[in-house]
Amino acid sequence: MKFIHKYILLTAVVFTACNDEFLDRVPETSIGKENFFNTEEDLKIYINGLYNFPGVGLFIEDRATDNAATTGNMEIKTMMTSSPSSSTILSGWDWNQLRSINFFLENFQRAALSEEVLNHYEGVARLFRANFYMDKVKRYSDVPWYDQVIGSGDEEALLKKQDSREIVVDKLFEDYQFASENVYQVQPSGAVDQWTVKAFMARAALYEGTFRKYHTELGLEATANEYLTIARDMAKDIMDNGGYMLNDNGNPTADYGSLFNSTDLSANAEVILARFFEHETLNSGWWEYMFGNYEVCPTKDLLQSYLMADGSYYANQPGYETFEFVQEFANRDPRLNQTYAYPGYNLIYTSTYSQGGGSYVQQLGKNFSGYHQIKGFMNTLDLSARESIDIPIIRYAEMLLIYAEARTELGELTQADLDISVNLIRDRAGMPPLSMSVVADPVQQARYLQVTSAILLEIRRERRIEMALEGFRFDDLMRWNAGELLENEPEGLYFPGLGKFDLTGDGEEDIHLLPASESIPDVKETNGLGVQLIYYRAGTFGEDVGVYLKNGSSGTVQTIEDRGTFVAPKYYYRPVPQPQVTLNPNLEQLFGWE
Repeated sequence: MKFIHKYILLTAVVFTACNDEFLDRVPETSIGKENFFNTEEDLKIYINGLYNFPGVGLFIEDRATDNAATTGNMEIKTMMTSSPSSSTILSGWDWNQLRSINFFLENFQRAALSEEVLNHYEGVARLFRANFYMDKVKRYSDVPWYDQVIGSGDEEALLKKQDSREIVVDKLFEDYQFASENVYQVQPSGAVDQWTVKAFMARAALYEGTFRKYHTELGLEATANEYLTIARDMAKDIMDNGGYMLNDNGNPTADYGSLFNSTDLSANAEVILARFFEHETLNSGWWEYMFGNYEVCPTKDLLQSYLMADGSYYANQPGYETFEFVQEFANRDPRLNQTYAYPGYNLIYTSTYSQGGGSYVQQLGKNFSGYHQIKGFMNTLDLSARESIDIPIIRYAEMLLIYAEARTELGELTQADLDISVNLIRDRAGMPPLSMSVVADPVQQARYLQVTSAILLEIRRERRIEMALEGFRFDDLMRWNAGELLENEPEGLYFPGLGKFDLTGDGEEDIHLLPASESIPDVKETNGLGVQLIYYRAGTFGEDVGVYLKNGSSGTVQTIEDRGTFVAPKYYYRPVPQPQVTLNPNLEQLFGWE
């Protein structure tokens, strides 16, 4: 029976504010400090209110990267096609969560509990503060550090300028360190424990170390190894002492994918932290639209990053650029068929998919790639199962990848390191091991021009594949100084021309592409199985057609006409919203923002 960890809101204590304005303060009168922070149960209730881990939306958070296209109004997408400023980018400068954390830290010691118990609760709160500030550093670089609740008369705090990135990161890692030493090692499933803290610390340290290394505009390259060392050591501690292992039952075609459509991850040895859901107790709110040409779709660029089943590079095949759908999936890394809907996939749950169930025939549509995602998709008619999907927030596989990347960036990687990290992941997937003597892939080299190490290029590939469509890709591109990859227009299936095509791999034609000048007939042709062909009118942007092709009558499916320009280093950061600068003139805009 899995433990359902509900996020309880203390509306009378700290959550009464109905907006995120920076100057809003914590009300301290509805339930006074004196009659609340008195027992361990009080502390548990409050801490539960601080939990803010993602749910099913995790599986669509790669949208607007080179992993997934979107028709949604994403911030980076809008920035790259407009003239953004501090007057147009107004989100992100919210401090409610920090206020709630600091209110707890100012009052929790009122409870008459042992030092060990108090330190545990302080550690959990400081983990949330470290995570909060890490997100702010990613967005703004310099932000004001506050470790107390701000009073309405505290003009010095209210009008404080930003602290430097160095100061804020030093402070937040002090929080991580305290939490790693004091949070209980054993907790109920779904609750923060010591291994959760160390995993978040490793994740943050890898981000900060690589960001400092590759972003020379900060002038912090000399301090990058300090954080890469933390990432290495935290990940290794988890590997040596955490008792975790990959979800490997000897079935390479299913073990990976089963992590993302499970109704019970509570006993899964790979899961360091998960959000647990149960039908009619705490519904997952499962987001079914990932499959139905609603807003998001995976890209050809991601698909082409997967290796061949023998470990060779996909791009080594002559003419790979013009492979059609069925051929793209032949003899590939088994994780591809556990991430993308593949030829012959049996579709059961068709809520947003108008083609209907049975053997999957790709549904084409304007601004969509034609690929569909099954990672995180609950392909079942059972409502209770769809509303009980558990979400893996931190997986052991990520720690193995962090360890390998940190060791490589530090110049320490050995074959033995690969064998206890990346090659465990590859073995679970049924893939050949990675060798230190690997030859660089020219396609991968072209993606990351700052990287000369062939082994680092392959570790980045492995991270992209293993963590695909789990919300990591945008942060990875930012920390690697690879934002220019966001300029590439996401593409979909390749069609050599108009006419009839087999998309299921059974040798029977499934769709018929017509020129823009023709109309879809009322009486449709059937294939050898007696199934009606699905018709589309194809053309290019600006034409009244059902699907856009690169050359109008041939080429790859197009999702967007112009993705815009990524302005570096400016777009690696965000401006302080202008209304906040009006309130506090001491706040400064960085990196060319106005």
